[in-house]
Amino acid sequence: MTGIVTPFPLRGPAQVGFERVELTRILDLYGRMVAAGHWRDYAIQLGRDAAIFAAFRRAAERPEFRVEKRPALRNRQGMWALVNEAGAVLKRGHELGPVLAPVERRLLKLVED
Repeated sequence: MTGIVTPFPLRGPAQVGFERVELTRILDLYGRMVAAGHWRDYAIQLGRDAAIFAAFRRAAERPEFRVEKRPALRNRQGMWALVNEAGAVLKRGHELGPVLAPVERRLLKLVED
């Protein structure tokens, strides 16, 4: 009997996560929003399809913003998305910086007032 080679099943990553540079950029924005008195809590969800960073005004409500990283959308409309409290996608893109821009503009308005 000859040896039969059974191919090893290839699987994608079991969990999507943030890279250090990405998380640093998101937490920097979060810290500035906390210092401005706007956000008070955050949550990170790492799943099979997406990594999500959610920022809350108060801990007992829905997140004001979610930053979602979905690598499956990398070659389509972009793997980054900024989602508001109602679940509407405010910005989508291939780079994290431009996706965070609407929140950074909002921070400038908070600081100016």
